[in-house]
Amino acid sequence: MQADVSVGGAAAESDLFARSIARVQQAAKHARIDPETLLRLSAPRRTVEVSLPLRMDDGSLRTFRGYRVQYDDARGPFKGGIRFHPQVDIAEVKSLALWMALKCAVVDIPFGGGKGGVEVDPRQLSLAETERLSRAYVRAIADVIGVDRDVPAPDVYTNSRTMAWMADEYASVVREHAPGVITGKPIGLGGSLGRDDATARGGYYVLKEIEALRDWKPSEIRVAIQGFGNAGQHFAKLVHKDGYRVVAVCDSRGGVYSPEGLGIRQIIEHKTEQGRLPDVGEKIDGTALLTLDVDVLVPAALEDQLTAKNAKDVKAKVVIELANGPTTAEADAILHDKGTLVVPDVLANAGGVTVSWFEWLQNRAGIYWELEEVHKKLRRTMQAQFRTLHARMTELGVPMRTAAYATALERLDRALSATGTAKDFQKGRR
Repeated sequence: MQADVSVGGAAAESDLFARSIARVQQAAKHARIDPETLLRLSAPRRTVEVSLPLRMDDGSLRTFRGYRVQYDDARGPFKGGIRFHPQVDIAEVKSLALWMALKCAVVDIPFGGGKGGVEVDPRQLSLAETERLSRAYVRAIADVIGVDRDVPAPDVYTNSRTMAWMADEYASVVREHAPGVITGKPIGLGGSLGRDDATARGGYYVLKEIEALRDWKPSEIRVAIQGFGNAGQHFAKLVHKDGYRVVAVCDSRGGVYSPEGLGIRQIIEHKTEQGRLPDVGEKIDGTALLTLDVDVLVPAALEDQLTAKNAKDVKAKVVIELANGPTTAEADAILHDKGTLVVPDVLANAGGVTVSWFEWLQNRAGIYWELEEVHKKLRRTMQAQFRTLHARMTELGVPMRTAAYATALERLDRALSATGTAKDFQKGRR
């Protein structure tokens, strides 16, 4: 059941957030939910905006704008990463927080949706400046996060070391040891084995499901990866080891392409040591990579990469979204009409939040799992939810994203409606 929910000033504030809400409303046509559920999900529970004064290494003072959006916690504590990026703004963070609420419901883990970020280019900061900024951010939002309230994690341009600084700063602020407040930490500070490659591994387990469905031989399957940060590199490493032919990768500076396949280990080593991709094969940019003649395309960079302008030229039969929001609604429709399977971000990159949940559980119990157990539990989760969404997509004849959103909305609805709806109130008055 669908409600006609206005998003108020969201369209004026951000086309991205308005489009995100519109896609949820469209998916709701295929979901069995109370109209009040959409109303509750039309805006976040809380948005926090902070100014972060930072003393630079040269003695000057700069201020940076930071955000934390807590979208919905009906199913559990808010959960979501913190990104350091020059394009961060409140509208982007609101959209990401909404997607996190849906993502946690898609993989059926007891977390809500949240997201945070700082508008900064971390590549322009020294290590010491990055640490001071990380600690300043946590001090500014310490009152709204907590082990049972809101649990941040790493995202774009943040990592386990960033999380270590943040967890340490939070402990100083609240004057107690609270490792479960931050996930994605180093192993020595309560991090989980398997967290470093969890996002990519979750996407890899999805790929293995598609491989079985389509009876693929990995050596015959060509893969292109747009974005070569943590998720992109780990995905490349996993599929290359499994025999898939990775023919193209790129980062923000450009990319490389070889139809015979790339030497992934050497490329990762060069990127790690030199900070850029090596000069091998043919040079290619991120835009051209999206339309290469490949079997699997993996957007692992930023939002809105596949659009109405280039979707018709996409030749891949499968798109696995390791990035958040890389495909617009218009592109989704074009790709669906072409018969392209787009595995949406709310499933494809949910390995990260799933293993973050494992880390949170381990922190709370004080018992830590072996790597094999983490992998086994993650694979079981990704397999089960992929099969659920694939069956629903096939039944409804809709894109997998629509099936995923509809499934997530129904799971959120069960929590949001549990305390009563307008229908219950009306029955009580009779």
